[in-house]
Amino acid sequence: MGSIEGRVAIEFLDEIGVESGKKKYAFKCHRAGDTVYPVNAIAFHPQLGTFATGGCDGTVVTWDGLNKKKLTTLPKFATSIAALAFNHNGTELAIASSYTFEEGEREHPRDEIFVREILDHECKPKSSK
Repeated sequence: MGSIEGRVAIEFLDEIGVESGKKKYAFKCHRAGDTVYPVNAIAFHPQLGTFATGGCDGTVVTWDGLNKKKLTTLPKFATSIAALAFNHNGTELAIASSYTFEEGEREHPRDEIFVREILDHECKPKSSK
């Protein structure tokens, strides 16, 4: 679950066999210095179990939730990330860049949709230490 406080919370279900110490946690994301940006979108990779978040800072970040690690930050977009979706096999990520009125009515870049090829290192889980 994402939040307007720039956090993502993870809670595992008992059925998937995750160790009890890893069942629930939250981590900070989409921040620049003291500025906290809302998390608008979360998309789960269909095969690897990793996920991507999109925020009002205009960035998309990929995460390894099981190992609690950031994988990569994609180059910044012109405005907020409103939605994300992986294709059926996780090789592409659709990214909707659209001002989400977090600063009220103002001039803003036009809405755009990008489809980006995802490289293995951008979504493949890191080994736990």
